[in-house]
Parts: sequence; structure tokens; C-alpha cells
Amino acid sequence: MPMSQSPQPRILLRLLSFLRPYRLRVSLAGCALLVASGSVLLLGNGLRLVIDQGFLAADAKALATTLGLMLGVVALLAAASALRYYQVTWIGERLAADLRQRVFEHLLTLEPSFFESTSDGRAAGEISSRLTADTSVLQSLFGSSISLALRNSVMLIGAVVLMLLTQPWLSALVLVGIPATLLPIVWYGRRVRRLSRTSQNHVAELGRYAEEALSGIQTLQAFTHEAEDQRHYGHRVEQAFGSAVARTRQRAWLTGVAMLVVFSAVGVMLWQGGLAVLEGTMSAGELSAFIFYAVLAAGAVATLAEVAGDVQRAAGAAERLLELLDTPPTIQSPVQPVALVHPPQGALTLEHIRFTYPGRDAPALSDIDIRIQPGERVAVVGPSGAGKSTLLALLLRFYDPDQGQVTLDGVDIRTLALAELRSALGLVAQSPVLFSGTVADNLRYGCPEATEEQLRLAAQDANALTFIEALPQGFDTPLGPGGVQLSGGQRQRLAIARALLKNPAVLLLDEATSALDAESERLVQKALDRLMQGRTSIVIAHRLATVVHADRLLVFQEGRLVASGTHAALMESSELYRHLAALQFSQHP
Repeated sequence: MPMSQSPQPRILLRLLSFLRPYRLRVSLAGCALLVASGSVLLLGNGLRLVIDQGFLAADAKALATTLGLMLGVVALLAAASALRYYQVTWIGERLAADLRQRVFEHLLTLEPSFFESTSDGRAAGEISSRLTADTSVLQSLFGSSISLALRNSVMLIGAVVLMLLTQPWLSALVLVGIPATLLPIVWYGRRVRRLSRTSQNHVAELGRYAEEALSGIQTLQAFTHEAEDQRHYGHRVEQAFGSAVARTRQRAWLTGVAMLVVFSAVGVMLWQGGLAVLEGTMSAGELSAFIFYAVLAAGAVATLAEVAGDVQRAAGAAERLLELLDTPPTIQSPVQPVALVHPPQGALTLEHIRFTYPGRDAPALSDIDIRIQPGERVAVVGPSGAGKSTLLALLLRFYDPDQGQVTLDGVDIRTLALAELRSALGLVAQSPVLFSGTVADNLRYGCPEATEEQLRLAAQDANALTFIEALPQGFDTPLGPGGVQLSGGQRQRLAIARALLKNPAVLLLDEATSALDAESERLVQKALDRLMQGRTSIVIAHRLATVVHADRLLVFQEGRLVASGTHAALMESSELYRHLAALQFSQHP
């Protein structure tokens, strides 16, 4: 059954499992809630005694005694209410924190293609909205709304029982209004839930669009696209506003109809009760107490009707979060993984590989057979779209091939634990990703236990030590989001130092120098040469000058391996390679 069609109680009951570790706090909150609700109900009986035995009997002592007892009840009510508020708020915050942590941990197990998908709204910005906005909705539900619902449910039951004990025939007038209120709650509640999910999706789309625009602010401004983006964002804002207004309109109707029905019943009850007091069949104190209980019951029903809207909204948020938690990773470690030999040697084999990206028809790789020896330096060249980066994605097991197998040191990588496989591989990308934090934090990304001396040595080998020491705080300098304060060459050298610290058996370089100026490329290339020593290296390169001295070059075209050999051999045997060389070296085939 699709998640969006799951019964609402089942959705929210699944979240109760998050409260299991905090059973003691939940019990304490429940006790405080019962005490607070019982104290409110006792006030009704105190009101009856004040009127009948105090005011009407003109007994000052009885009046003082009764008022003193009521003051004690009020003090108990205040203490219990404060304890209940603290406990349920703590529980709500804890639930939101645990849920965010659980969803985030699960997201990190999903393959990269999950976050690259935009057709079904699963882009990273939209998912971030679920982690923040949707969990906040659930925090409000479990930290406030459910407490209100339970308290008012207890008050409703207690008030109805006391009304029946006080005046059974008058109680019927009030109780008629309660079932009549349930009909609009059920009817409007379903609409609120559906509109809540729509509203949350629109808010998530706002976050995704804003994140995309702000992350590309330089391109946006360079193309003077501000007005267009403002218009598109404004359109999305209005969509989110419209769905929020529609949801609010339904909740307003839900609350208004419930209050009208219940308080109409209370009005009829007051009329009948007043006649009974005039006829002498009911005391003024009994009528006052009955009115107090009836107002409590009416207020409880009205509050429950309003909380029902919160529950429906939270159900929409829960659906979106549980969709993430219920998404199984397509790339998983086997239940009983095979162990790699330690240390890994770095022998790689790709046998009869065929792979097509999901949603596409043409294969990205077809009939690929490659054998790479330990310590061999292999370059992969070819036109854009030839399948070079796809090759690295298969080695890292971001995808599994449709046919064939990839082995590392003779072991099918699908039989290895993902952590063990990727620990043996080191990636330096064309546009390396740096994270918020210090220089040292980023260098330790693949080796958290690295010492300061190891950091300095890796930075020195990566030709990065000089510029790191020139930073205001050296290795402790915060880089900001994405390392935007650094040049491309500096970011690349930090990525190389990070890979050096990881000390992988197989090095994967994805056009690591293609976006650099000549001086930066020279420094980075020297660092790469150190990094590749003694390691199996697969280098994707557009600039043939950086790879002509590789042990072997693999020429790809349209997803196929069309030639293999040294630079000199390929210049004689491969027309495509000669063409690529002619474009870059100004030579003619």
C-alpha cells in the first residue's frame, strides 16, 4: 500500500516506538496529566460547596474552609501542570531529535542516485526540508498537541461522569452535541490531512528552489537572471501560501462548527437548568457546578476538534518522513561479507561489464573487459559522455553493473562490505567537496585519528603546507561552506592531502587538474605524482599531456573500450586517440 494511503493511526503509532526508551518520562507526564485534570474537576465540586454552604447558607466559616481547600487544589493543579508541560515538551523535543538522527543515518546509507533524482521530488534540498520542517511539525504534535488531547480527553470523560452524577436529565442535552461534533471532525479532518501534505510539499519545493538559486548565485547574477528567479520563486511562494490558506480554512471550519454545536447544547442546558432552580428542584450550587462541568466538556470537545487538525497535519509530515525511512538502499553490504586480504594489493578486474543508468535506454558502458595490475598507473581518455566517470562510479559501487562483475584482488566487490571496499579506494574529484569546519577537520575526513604531524606531512606531500600555514589560524582556520574562501588549486591540493591521509590501495582521479591554471596544475600534478607512487591508479583526464607517461591508456568511445596501450602505441594504432592528440598537441595525424 502506498504510504500516502496508509491509515492515519498506523502512521502515528509507528512513531510511538521512538518513545520506548523514555517510558519513565512518559509515565511521569501521564501521572502529572491525571493529577492536573483531576484537580480541575475538583474545582467544580468546590464551587458547589462555596455557593450552597457558604453564600446561600451565610456561613462564613464554611466559606473560608471551602475557599482554602480550593486554593490547595489550585496549587496542586499549578504544580502538576508545570510538571506535565516540562515533561511533554522534553519528550517532543527528544522525539524530533531522535527522528532527525534516525532519518539522517538512513539517508547516508542510500546510494548517490537517490539524491540526484529530481523527477519524484527527492532532491537534496527537498529532503533537507523534511528533516527540519516536518520533524518540527511532529515535535509540536508530541510536545504539545497530544498532551492537550490527552488532558482534554480526561477532562471530557470526568466532566461527563460528574454531570451524570449531578443531573442525569440535563446531561443528555449536552451529550447530544458531542456525537454531532464528531461528524465534522471526521469529514474535515481527512481534508486537512490531504491539504497538509500538499502544503508541506510546496514548502519543501520553496527550500529546494532557494537552495539551488543561492548555491549558483554567481551564475545567476552573471546571466542577470535575478528578475526571472524572483518571479519563479514568487510563484512558488503563492502556491505554498494558497495551500496553507486552504488547510487553515478547513481547520477553521472544523473548530467553528464543533464549538457552535457544543455551546448551543450548553445554552439549551442553561435554559432548562434555570427553570429547574426557579422551580426548586435544583440548588443554585448544583446548577453552578453543572455549568462548570458542561463548559469543561464543551471546551474539551472544541480543543479536541482543533487538535484533530494538528494530528492530521502531523500525519502528513509523518508520511513524508516515513517514506524516507522506508526507502531501502539498492546498494547494500551483503549479510555475510567476504574479507579482503590486508593490506589490499589493488588488483582490479572488470569482466563483461554492461551498465545502463536508471531511466535511460542507451547503455553507459557496454562489453567492458579490463585487467589492472597492482601498482599500475592507468589513464582513461575519450570524448565527453564516453563512460569514463561511470567506470569510477562502478568501482566505488555507487551502482552495480547490469551484467558482468568487478573484482578487487580477485574478490567480487558485491560480496565485500561497502565500508571495506571504499576504505581501499581513494577519490580525488574534478571539483573536490570540502565541508564546513577547519582545514584539519577536512583533512581528517578519511582518517579521523590522524595526528598533527601526519596532517603536516600529508599537506607537505600535497604541496599544500605553505598556503595552509599562511591562513589566519593555520590548520585551525574555518573554511566555510564548501571551502569557498580557497582557490580551485588550493581546494584540489587539500583533497589530495585528504586522500594521502586515507592511504588507499587504489587511487581514482577524476579529471583532477582539468579546471586549474598552469601554475596550480603544476603544483597539483607534482602532488598527484607523489600520491600515485606505489598505488594502483586510475586517472580520468581530458588533458593528454598529464597522462602520456601512464603505464597504459584506455580509450573509451560511446561506452566502449576501443583501444588500449601506451601513448606511442596508440598514436600508431588508434585513429580516435590520434584525433584527440591532434586537438591538444597541435599535431596532425
